[in-house]
Amino acid sequence: MNKNNKEVKIPEELKKKFEVIKSKLDRFKNKLLEKHNKNIAGISLLPPKNIEKEIERAKVEENRELTQVEIEKLKNTISVLVLISDSNKKEDQKKLIDEINKIAEDIDKNIDIKISSLNEIEEMCFDGKYDLLQLVAISAILYDPKDVLAALKISEVHKSMSIKKFDKYIVSYVAAGSLFRGEKSNDIDVYIIVDDTDVKKMLRAELKDKLRAIIYTLGYDASAITGVKKSFHIQVYILTDFWESIKDAQPVIFTLLRDGVPLFDKGVFTPWRLLLKMGRIKPSPEAIDMQMDLGDKLMGRIKSKLLGVVSEDLYFATLNPAQAALMLHGVAPPTPKETVRLLEEIFVKKEKLLEKKYVDTLEKVRKYYKDIEHHKVKEIKGEEIDKLVNEVEDYLKRIKKLFNQIEKKRGSGDIVEIHDACINLVKNALISLDISVTSSNVVQKFKKHLVEEGNLPDNFLKILKRIIKAKQDYKNLTKQEMEKVKKDARFFLRSLLEYLQRSKLMGLDKSKIGVKHGKKLGEILFLDKIAFVTKDVNAKQKEILKVTISKDGSFGDIKKSSKSEIENSVNKITKFPEKIAIQEKTYKALKKIFGKGAEILIKY
Repeated sequence: MNKNNKEVKIPEELKKKFEVIKSKLDRFKNKLLEKHNKNIAGISLLPPKNIEKEIERAKVEENRELTQVEIEKLKNTISVLVLISDSNKKEDQKKLIDEINKIAEDIDKNIDIKISSLNEIEEMCFDGKYDLLQLVAISAILYDPKDVLAALKISEVHKSMSIKKFDKYIVSYVAAGSLFRGEKSNDIDVYIIVDDTDVKKMLRAELKDKLRAIIYTLGYDASAITGVKKSFHIQVYILTDFWESIKDAQPVIFTLLRDGVPLFDKGVFTPWRLLLKMGRIKPSPEAIDMQMDLGDKLMGRIKSKLLGVVSEDLYFATLNPAQAALMLHGVAPPTPKETVRLLEEIFVKKEKLLEKKYVDTLEKVRKYYKDIEHHKVKEIKGEEIDKLVNEVEDYLKRIKKLFNQIEKKRGSGDIVEIHDACINLVKNALISLDISVTSSNVVQKFKKHLVEEGNLPDNFLKILKRIIKAKQDYKNLTKQEMEKVKKDARFFLRSLLEYLQRSKLMGLDKSKIGVKHGKKLGEILFLDKIAFVTKDVNAKQKEILKVTISKDGSFGDIKKSSKSEIENSVNKITKFPEKIAIQEKTYKALKKIFGKGAEILIKY
């Protein structure tokens, strides 16, 4: 499209020229693959030759002027890269090259073939010659059975973008060895080493995080530009960490040094690689001991993950549907503890729609969650998780059935209560954003602050309007229309509840600051006029204090507290503080708790 939003028309003459070139390239590719399919690793149409550069090259290298005939020939040249297999013997390879050139010449003498193998490209990279890679980056891939050209293309584009953005910091850009082995892979892996030795204005970790975030974004841009669909994985190391990893004998780093190929290097990666080959880089005794201890550490991590399955995944898998069922009944979003009680009181005792064993399942999972949180349960076996998973699956089937029972019992009037539940939840979401809202402007505010600002997808506005219309016309709705509205409403309620929970978690993170004191890391959670202070976040038995905060920033009452009190206080919060102000008296109060050498970490 041009500036006037009109479609740009390609001249017919140019169209015909493109079609002729495409036809010739298709014939070349088909004939080549018909004879030498096993030996061809890739075919790509390279960009046209730069006439001015060729004229200048002839002057410098050959001490002559190009003739007009030679210039015209250059203009008509069709440059093609043919990537050949490295498995052939030298004699066979020479014969193959001759046959490739002969096939091209038979089709069109203007087809200029550049033949290379992956080994040759690898050697170019080690010699710091990247001209061919730069051509591949802007080439059109014609044949690429193992996605080698695609990997080179996206890596080169991303490398160029990253170096252009951070030339001062990037010292090495390395492709994983699998790329140059020509192996079929689902992923493309590259490693970037960032120099942090000259950083003065920010912490090294901060530099790493900032550069990594931008480099990852450039990775998405490179995928979009090249159209390469394969997963593009980028690992970013800061130079000092990379060296520490070498000293610690990290297997991943040793593999990278042994097999990786530098697509860009300022003299960092290649010397280390040569030292490794010469046997000059050897694991220290400490590194060997660390690798020996790794098994125990990984087993500890596995046990921790098993605990996480119960304390996070299974807990919320049972809690959220129960909360949704209560909301469908007309109850405002309850706290986790209230959910268990209300599920039994309303659906077991009062409405008689649910069996007690399903409330017991929810309570059982919640008890596991609390016991893990309070370190009463420190390990859980796989067979226990299997048993819990089976119970939770049965529970979820029953809760889905409960939804249908609630709807059936309440009949068409249920639409009114579904509508009210949705509107109330929308109001809560807007209030959490500090937006004043009334029943008359709820849709307008929902559209402006939750949909148009990108917090929720566009279809949520359509669903909300359908629910409002259904309340007005529910007497005229067919059974199928009624079911559709209820289904939409359930989806709307569940999704909006998840949004509120995510928003609360994000607000929670923004309300925290860290305090470094000695080798320990403390944490302060600010909630309006109170704050919760955790002296050591890594301690097994955490010491937590609850303090009141005066207007001048000083601390008033200081009492012992617990994680459950923090959870209850967070559940009552509708809006977290926009900013955390560390006043002078606040800092003095923190020093009394953490000691004089305490350092405030705003982002940690």
